Amino acid sequence: MHDLLSAAFLLAAGESGSLLYDYNAWRVLNLLIFVLALYFFLRRPIGEVFRTRREAIKRELAQARQERDAALAKLQEVEARLARLDQEVAEARAEAEREAAEERERIRRTTEEEARRLRDQAEREIEAAAKAARARLREFAAEQSVRLAEEMIRREMRPEDEARLIGRYVEELGGDRR
Repeated sequence: MHDLLSAAFLLAAGESGSLLYDYNAWRVLNLLIFVLALYFFLRRPIGEVFRTRREAIKRELAQARQERDAALAKLQEVEARLARLDQEVAEARAEAEREAAEERERIRRTTEEEARRLRDQAEREIEAAAKAARARLREFAAEQSVRLAEEMIRREMRPEDEARLIGRYVEELGGDRR
């Protein structure tokens, strides 16, 4: 430091060799004293400012590294999910096709069962209608047989046959009284 001051004085003295009367020499000396005073008084606070700023920058860099690492991890996760997406789509499509096939089979079974049930019901109704028709036919045939028999009997019956039948009927009635 002493050498620096000596060099500054010699430079300020220039050619005249007298420091006391040279205005430039005093200006350099004042500037040098001012710079040294600033250095002496501000050395610690400025050092602290630079140190805290350096530490803040280190923290910010560390945080930036962490954020970059987190972003890279997220990117890898997204890329892995994208790679699995095709597989998941294929699996979902296969599942949907399987469910559709199961649903078709269920509908087919339900339709067959409903058709069988309707067929059985129709057969029962046809059978009941046939029984009712046969019963009506028997009744009709019996009525027609009775009517035809009555007509035949009336046509073929003579008065003596009628008297004899009435007599027999009366005897039967009288015999029941006894």
